[in-house]
Amino acid sequence: MPQNCLYCENKAALDALMIKIADLEVSTLYLFKEQTHPGRCVVAYKDHIGQQFEIPEDDFILFMKDVRRTAIAIDKAFHPAKINFGAYSDTLKHAHWHIVPKYEGGPEWGGTFEMNPRKTYLSDEEYADIIGRIKAEL
Repeated sequence: MPQNCLYCENKAALDALMIKIADLEVSTLYLFKEQTHPGRCVVAYKDHIGQQFEIPEDDFILFMKDVRRTAIAIDKAFHPAKINFGAYSDTLKHAHWHIVPKYEGGPEWGGTFEMNPRKTYLSDEEYADIIGRIKAEL
């Protein structure tokens, strides 16, 4: 097991950034606590694999289905104008996708979303409401 992997070993850091929503077929769905883009989530592969192309093919198909299922749930729950997908990380070597709803006229509309803008944090009740809305659509 790798040391200090956010998803595998560093629970305190993970809990500071995200809230677990659900276990999916081959991944875990998290709500990103920074909510500049309402409904932003992360889908992290179940095992520690650094590159997405290293995921066994059968699991990769299921992983992409988990990503799609998440995007559909976010679309139904929040009705964004567009959903952006981000799968880049030089230092965090664990396969994952950021699912980022974008809204016309909203932050970063027409451009690339900022990975961790540290701007919009919510109350526990607001996080619970967002999680409930996403779970209802999964």
